[in-house]
Amino acid sequence: MEIKAIMLLVPALIMFCCGVYGFITRRNMIAILISLELMLNAVDINFAVFNRYLWPDAMEGMFFTLFAIAIAAAETALAIAIIINLYRSAKNIDVRDLNKLKY
Repeated sequence: MEIKAIMLLVPALIMFCCGVYGFITRRNMIAILISLELMLNAVDINFAVFNRYLWPDAMEGMFFTLFAIAIAAAETALAIAIIINLYRSAKNIDVRDLNKLKY
């Protein structure tokens, strides 16, 4: 792989690691959702970079990236709707307190 590809993969690695850290350490559901989106965007960058440098004439990686972005947008809309409903019923979006909604 060329230096250009490595220069694009390092920020994606940093983004993914920040997303994993945020997903593990945060208790707010909105912050967890943002961390999940950060991880998905890092994976999309990797799809585009690997497609560009391994198969320059093919467009499968680009199409898969666009499909993943569309799925992530739908997932975000659904997750925000669930978070709003949880906030309306519990008046809190802390992950630790949502265990109380079981009963």
